[in-house]
Amino acid sequence: MREKIEEKLRAAFGESVVSVSEFKGQVSVEVKRDVIAEVCRFLKEDPEFEFSFLSDICGADMLNFEDASSRKAYLAVEHDYRPEEVPVAERFLVVYHLTSIKNKERVRLKVKVDGDNPVCPTLTSVYPAANWYERETFDMFGIVFEGHPDMRRMYMPEEYDYYPLRKDFPQMGVPGSIPLPRK
Repeated sequence: MREKIEEKLRAAFGESVVSVSEFKGQVSVEVKRDVIAEVCRFLKEDPEFEFSFLSDICGADMLNFEDASSRKAYLAVEHDYRPEEVPVAERFLVVYHLTSIKNKERVRLKVKVDGDNPVCPTLTSVYPAANWYERETFDMFGIVFEGHPDMRRMYMPEEYDYYPLRKDFPQMGVPGSIPLPRK
């Protein structure tokens, strides 16, 4: 399946397909951010593939604390949460899991997103179910899905300024950031 997917995607999208790999039978394709919706539409509508089911969208924070400037910001977090000090181009990954029920196959698509301006195109026009997955990813990582019909938080209060699944978020939370109920 990997060869077919790679061949068709490279023919249709050329240099926008960054890499294709396979691990334990699951194909992963990294594509450039600006073509993710078109790639998904292609995989969904191609009669050979029919990846008609979006099973998940999630984020991943690729922040590397081995970088000296990142480590400095990370240590500062213990006392005063300052996420703006943490650098990074292509800090985040948005990962899409597509399933072809017809072929009983899965494919994972990956898109790198800038840490300074975490924006990715929405897939709601291709897969309506993307609505909730994108909102969850926004709420936990702060990745904004451009063109999303209802980009608001799901779990955290709307006025909450932080994103709990970012690696630079303190494990014990930000003291005083959410008022807790009285006993």
